[in-house]
Amino acid sequence: MSQAQSYPLSTLTKEQNSALKTLTIMGYLEGTSFLLLLGIAMPLKYMLGIPEPVRYIGMAHGALFIGYILTLVFATSKIKMPLWALPAGVLGSFLPFGPFIFDYLLKNSLSK
Repeated sequence: MSQAQSYPLSTLTKEQNSALKTLTIMGYLEGTSFLLLLGIAMPLKYMLGIPEPVRYIGMAHGALFIGYILTLVFATSKIKMPLWALPAGVLGSFLPFGPFIFDYLLKNSLSK
């Protein structure tokens, strides 16, 4: 049997497009906060001894991570995504640039 049915982006309902747009925004925010944490806050802490950025960026990243996972689950229930989408989205949130790559692959898959 085939995987869950996917729809071309142009045939998604208004509610499905809204869920996809929210997922994209949350993914970009979460991915950016992770890059800020790894690229700026952590070097400041371990190279210059300034721990404060890790505290604040880390807190923001944690909240955005939880929001991203919840948004991913919500979007998966609204849009009939391929079976690989949910685990790939979760895995992507643990990798630098992962949410950006996941967003590209998901939209590419849904547009077919």
